[in-house]
Amino acid sequence: MGILAFKGAFMNNLNDPPRWNIAPEPQGGAADGGKWNYALLVPMLGLAAFRWIWTRESQKQIYDVKTQHDQAVASVTHDLELKYRDSLRESQRSAAQLELALEKERNRVQGYRQALTSQSQQLLQERKQLEAQREELEQEKTRHRESGAAAELLRQALASEEERCRRAQAALADVEERLVERQGAFCSLLLPREQRFEMEKDLLLRAARQPELRELDGLKDDLRDIFKNDRHCADKLKLNRNVDKRKNGSLMWLYLRYWQLQVTLQKHQRAEGALRGGPDTPQPK
Repeated sequence: MGILAFKGAFMNNLNDPPRWNIAPEPQGGAADGGKWNYALLVPMLGLAAFRWIWTRESQKQIYDVKTQHDQAVASVTHDLELKYRDSLRESQRSAAQLELALEKERNRVQGYRQALTSQSQQLLQERKQLEAQREELEQEKTRHRESGAAAELLRQALASEEERCRRAQAALADVEERLVERQGAFCSLLLPREQRFEMEKDLLLRAARQPELRELDGLKDDLRDIFKNDRHCADKLKLNRNVDKRKNGSLMWLYLRYWQLQVTLQKHQRAEGALRGGPDTPQPK
């Protein structure tokens, strides 16, 4: 529109070429100046038309480039948004998997911690039990050591008392033979009573004088009890027939076994007294 207005302003009559009819008649000798002015106007109009066309084409190209740019930006934005969403979903999936794995590891660590705590308590209890068992073994070892030493001392003490015990047993064997003879005299009608009384008196004197027999508590009273109450005879008729004399008597054999046990008991009592470092243990009444 600007070009048309420009053309309307400077063109009056294009059908009159000889005069060009653009400007008023010049004054003086400048009659050819209008032709040159019009000749310069044509290139200017062409340049203006070219500029208009070029501007329009440029705007179209700019519009096309802008449209392509917007489309490219939209496409890239869409692609980036899709990639972002995919990445976000993948990140969320990875985060969920990591959270699940972390929870599993946390539970496993908690289980390990509980197992270690339980095992530590069990080991502590086992350690206490082992310490108690070790202490008990040490005490048992000490007892065995002491008992072994005590047993050895007891054996030595018993060995030292063995000779004394043999003398006492020999004295009891002699008493046994004399009691058999005395009971045989009691069971015989052919032997005088005075001979039996002499045998009894001799036994009482031996019990009072012989050291091994004096250690037997109440031996004299036991002998008197035998003399008074032992009336058993193998030959009921007392005819002094061929009868084993050791089958005579009943109470005296009980006393003989009792005296043997008393000798053995005194042996151990004296050995224990020697271990304690004190006097001999008193005899039981």
